[in-house]
Amino acid sequence: MEEKEIAELRQKARKVREDIIEEVYRAKSGHPGGSLSVADILTVLYFKEMNIKPENPSWEERDRLVLSKGHCSPALYSCLANRGYFPVEDLKTFRNIGSYLQGHPDKNKVPGVDMTTGSLGQGLSCANGMAIAGKMNQKDYRVYCILGDGEIEEGQVWEAAMAASHYKLDNLCIVVDNNNLQIDGTIEEVMSSYPIDEKFRSFGFQVINIDGHDIDEISKAFEVARNVKGKPTCIIAKTIKGKGVDFMENQAGWHGKAPNEEQYNQAIAGFKGGI
Repeated sequence: MEEKEIAELRQKARKVREDIIEEVYRAKSGHPGGSLSVADILTVLYFKEMNIKPENPSWEERDRLVLSKGHCSPALYSCLANRGYFPVEDLKTFRNIGSYLQGHPDKNKVPGVDMTTGSLGQGLSCANGMAIAGKMNQKDYRVYCILGDGEIEEGQVWEAAMAASHYKLDNLCIVVDNNNLQIDGTIEEVMSSYPIDEKFRSFGFQVINIDGHDIDEISKAFEVARNVKGKPTCIIAKTIKGKGVDFMENQAGWHGKAPNEEQYNQAIAGFKGGI
């Protein structure tokens, strides 16, 4: 990519991060840490990589995305709103009673959401089904599935990985948001899934390791994945939980906690300053 496009995507990712803080602060609840860590990945997907039509969310030929780590919906909602699926102003209603923007994304209520998620470990199975349907119906769409590194402690993930390899789902691309933290601590402390790359490789995946905050690396990884034939792809994205908010970075305590007013102001000031 040219530097101009990279700079534009970085700016969009910064806006997504600002929206995340706004959403969680206004709701007084939510999951900022993992939303911030996946912001760059979702930005590249929605503003460059995916073949989608916001004016027609149910377009049959569209690429699909399954946010398996559904509690990180603030990042997804920001991308959808800024891409034109629904008014950006509605982000202010996040997690409010009666709002369609609830803590976990609901495909029956939110335009652009392809799968209702939040019960961890189940997203890849759903993504498999979409990818298999695409093969059966001779469609060219691609399916993307975002997994948390803590989430892959769930056994169903590996059953689904085995199935994806068995059915040679080269129209499927998994991204593991490897920020190394979950609600109770580090991945190693809770239930180590390392080495993640070797595990997915042993399950028959094409594996790509990247810096999950490098826009150019993210984009190039998706380009490689598009050209892989006969097997699914897994991108292991090394990220920082809470990325972009200095006092949240690499802090497990910000997994599911809203900032107070002082912290909110500090975070927003950081974005305005160009973090």
